[in-house]
Amino acid sequence: MGHTPYGYRIEDGEAVVDEKASEQVKELYSGYLAGLSLKDAAKQAGIDCYHATASKMLQNKHYLGDEFYPPIIDEETFEKAKVEKQKRAEKLGRIWEPKDVPEKDYPVKFKAKPMVQKYEDPYKQEEYAYSLIESEV
Repeated sequence: MGHTPYGYRIEDGEAVVDEKASEQVKELYSGYLAGLSLKDAAKQAGIDCYHATASKMLQNKHYLGDEFYPPIIDEETFEKAKVEKQKRAEKLGRIWEPKDVPEKDYPVKFKAKPMVQKYEDPYKQEEYAYSLIESEV
């Protein structure tokens, strides 16, 4: 398992809610839903982090609870924050639709002898496979 999300700590191999930090997470959500910017909501909650970190915290589904992490935020609050984030992004023109870029097809054709040897070392196997190439078609 990787990084433990803010608001939790690991005790005896189990994730448990860190009371002080979980209250800060709740304050982050409520501040953001009250109209504060991500950075200001984090600052008000007592969380020293960057804008992007606060954004990721609002999108962290572990706060809803899962098989390892107990819940900190209810589903309704999480969804409200998600909708608010989308609304603000649209208002600021920060929603980009992907452009239709034509797929580039680079045809690669070659003839090769059949592979008859297997090596444990993947680099040696790759070297062997390349050595079987006879010519490009």
